[in-house]
Amino acid sequence: MTEEDGLRAGDLPEDLTAAEAGMWQAFRNGSVYDLSSGDAVVDDPHGRHPWGPERTVRARIVCWLLLDGPPALAGRVSSLKLSGVRISGTLDLAGGTVVPYVELKGCRFDREVLLPEARFTTLRMVDCSVPRLEAARVHTEGDLHLPRCRFLGGVRLTDAHIGTDLLLNQAIVHRDRLGRSIAADGMTVGQDLQAELLESHGELSLRSAKVGVSLSLRGAKLTNPYARLALNAPQLTVERTLYLTPAGVGSPLLSGTTPARGTRIQRFECQGGVRFDDGRFGDAVDLERARFVFTDEQELSLRRVQTPELRFLGERPQRGKVVLSGARVVNLVDRAASWPGPGSLHMGGFTYESLVPQGPFPLTERLEWVAAATAEYNPEPYERLAAVLRGAGEDEDAREVLLAKQRRRRETLPPAAKLWGYAQDWTVAYGYRPGRAAVWMAVLWAAGTLAFAHAGHPPTNPDGHPAWSPALFVLDLLLPVIDLGQVGQWQLRGGWQWLAAVMVLLGWVLATTVAAGATRLLRRS
Repeated sequence: MTEEDGLRAGDLPEDLTAAEAGMWQAFRNGSVYDLSSGDAVVDDPHGRHPWGPERTVRARIVCWLLLDGPPALAGRVSSLKLSGVRISGTLDLAGGTVVPYVELKGCRFDREVLLPEARFTTLRMVDCSVPRLEAARVHTEGDLHLPRCRFLGGVRLTDAHIGTDLLLNQAIVHRDRLGRSIAADGMTVGQDLQAELLESHGELSLRSAKVGVSLSLRGAKLTNPYARLALNAPQLTVERTLYLTPAGVGSPLLSGTTPARGTRIQRFECQGGVRFDDGRFGDAVDLERARFVFTDEQELSLRRVQTPELRFLGERPQRGKVVLSGARVVNLVDRAASWPGPGSLHMGGFTYESLVPQGPFPLTERLEWVAAATAEYNPEPYERLAAVLRGAGEDEDAREVLLAKQRRRRETLPPAAKLWGYAQDWTVAYGYRPGRAAVWMAVLWAAGTLAFAHAGHPPTNPDGHPAWSPALFVLDLLLPVIDLGQVGQWQLRGGWQWLAAVMVLLGWVLATTVAAGATRLLRRS
C-alpha cells in the first residue's frame, strides 16, 4: 500500500508533530481539540504570554485537513474544532472548497488568514487573534461567525456571499494599509448582520452591501481620526431595520429588543463621518441614543434614503452637519433635542408623511427646526411641514407654518416689497388670519365716526342731499368698491379732506390685502 493510500485510509503522516497528530485524530473523530492550559491569563489569545510548540500546529496541516483530509471514523462526521491552538504560518485556503464544519475558539494566528473565493458550509472563528482576514468573494452556505475576534490589519469581505448570518459582535478591528477596518463593499448577507459592541478603528465600508433581514450596530464604537468617514455605506440595502442603538453590556443575548431596565448599556458611538446615501431600508432606521462626534467638515449623510420610518432620537451633534436632502420617509419619529442648530441641518427635498415626536416638541421649536434647515430662504420645508400638519387635522398650526414662511420670504425682498409685506402682515397676517381685517375695519370705522362727527360738512346739493351720518360717511370711505351714496353728497375742507383721503387709502390697503390673502387660500386649497 502506498503512502497516499495510507493517508486516504486515515493513517497519520510521518512528519506530524505531537500537537498536529492529536489534531489529525480529533478531525477524524469530529471532536473538539482543546490545547488550553486552564489559566485564563495564559490562554488569552490576545495576550502576550507565549504559546510554545506543545500548542502549535502548522497552517499547512490545517489546510491539508480542510481541503483533502482523511475520512471520518465509523459513525462520525469529520470536522475541525480547535480551542486554544496556535497556528503558525499563513492559512491559505484561497479558491478552495471546504466541506467539513470549521469552528476555531480562542486560537492565535501568527499570520494572516487568506480565504478569497473559498467556499464553506459554515465557518466560526470565536475570540481569535488574527493579523488580518482576507476573504474577498468568500462564499458560505451557512453562517460566518467572527465574534470577539481581534484583527490587527483589518478584514476584507468585498463581494462576499454569506448564506445566513454574519456575526461580528464584540470584535475589535484595526485599519489596513488603505485605512479601512472592514471592507465589505458589495457583500450579500442572507439574514442578519450583527456587529453589536463592535470596535472599529478605521473606515467601515459597506458600499452597495445587501442584508436580507436586519443590520445591527447596537453599542458599536466606530472611530476613524485618519480620514473623513468612519462608516461609509452608500446604496446599502437592508430588508428590515438598521439599528444604531444601545446594547446591553454583559447580557448573554446581545441582539434583540432594547436592554431590560437595570442592564448596563453601551450606546452606539461614531467618531467620524457617516454616509448612507441612496440607502433602502424596509422597516426603519433607528438612531435611538446614538452619539456622533464630527469635525466641522464631517456629516451624517442620509441623502435620498428611503425608509418607512426614521427614528431620529440620538444625541445632538455639536459639530458637523446632518443632511437629509432628497430622503423619503413615511414616519419621522424625532425629538427636539436631537436636531442640530442653524446651518448644520439640510433638508432640501426631504419628504415625510407624518410626525411622531417623542417628548415635547411645540410648534415654535418645530419652526426653529425648519429655519435651521434653511440658511437661505427655501419654501419647500415650510410647505412640507404645513401639508403634514394639515393632513393630521392641525389646520391652525399649518396656517402658522405658512405665515412663518411668508415672514421668512419677506426678509429676502427689496425695501418696497418688504414694506408691502409688513402691511399685509400687520393687517391680515398675509391672509392666514382674515378675522384681523374685520377688527381693523371696526377700529377705523369707530375712530372715523367719532372724528367726522365734528367736521364741517356743507352739502353739495342743498335741495336733495340725504341726512348727515358720520358712520355711513366713514363706511363709504372705507369700502372702495361699494358706493353708499354718502361721499359725493358732502363737501369737506382743510384737514378733513386729508383725513378722508387717508381713510380711502386705508380702505384700499385692507381690501387689497384681504383679496391677496383670499387668493392665496384658494390657491392652497
